[in-house]
Amino acid sequence: MKEFGYQRVFDVSGALALLDADPDARFLGGGTNLVDLMKAGVERPARLVDVRELPLDRIEPTADGGLRIGATVTNSDLAAHPEVRRRYPALAQAVLAGASGQLRNMATVGGNLLQRTRCGYFTDVTRPCNKRTPGSGCPAVEGEHRNHAILGASGHCVAVHPSDMAVALTAFDAVVSYETTDGPGALPLSEFYLPVGGTPHLETALPQGALITGVTLPPAPIAAVSRYRKVRERASYAFAIGSVAAALDVRDGVIQDARLAFGAVASRPWRARSAERTLTGARADGETFAAAADAELAAAKPLPHNGYKVTLMRNLVVAVLTELSEEAAR
Repeated sequence: MKEFGYQRVFDVSGALALLDADPDARFLGGGTNLVDLMKAGVERPARLVDVRELPLDRIEPTADGGLRIGATVTNSDLAAHPEVRRRYPALAQAVLAGASGQLRNMATVGGNLLQRTRCGYFTDVTRPCNKRTPGSGCPAVEGEHRNHAILGASGHCVAVHPSDMAVALTAFDAVVSYETTDGPGALPLSEFYLPVGGTPHLETALPQGALITGVTLPPAPIAAVSRYRKVRERASYAFAIGSVAAALDVRDGVIQDARLAFGAVASRPWRARSAERTLTGARADGETFAAAADAELAAAKPLPHNGYKVTLMRNLVVAVLTELSEEAAR
């Protein structure tokens, strides 16, 4: 591992000043992703600026009835918070599905959003990778891609985003707040992650040197009846091969509103807008749920060895929406 400097900070302005003075520095939260990548030689920061002691560790209601989640809130505290569990249960379920207890105790909300891909070619510095070295190629396209993207990919990169938490946040229109030396800013999570296109090394729309300070969930009564379901290759801690965050508002058997996002199928959490449009105003039954899944997955472009994900996601969508509609009917 390359030698690096380390400095702990206690205020946002101090953190920003350190990164502004050293472009090769990186913010350090729980380190559950960054430190692993440093060990592998993928990340080589000159300095780590430890932001864990910043006063950004609270979960608070907003004036309009939403929730604001500080960037240094741990995943464990987020999943256990009573208001998160009551008002956004799919978010709590996603966090609990995302990692082992030990990792959740360390990982932070801000760091979770900034996770890098877990593609084996990305983490192997002896192999080419457009995310790591732009223009070097994507060996996954013709190589090992069983768990890779079926939506929104390109010939330059077919990796998937690994976060479970971000899938639930995407379904409920979360907004990411950040600070820069020029002042504060905010990005809807739907715009936070960049399309992979021909520049897969550019992953987020955050300005250079920006520090995530929190995530705001707008009021969403529909989220109170929501689910997150994750399929993985083993029952214990593992990354998803497909996941769904969903919520339904059903009255008299008719769907008034729907929220749906997919995980582990694209380079970013995938908001299923076509499926939502198909669901809204339709009968809450298996035929509708299958039609909604098909509407979204019509855009899928699987590779030779990951076509199974299309069927997997269709079945998962139908199963989760059926659960929610049955709960609404009780």
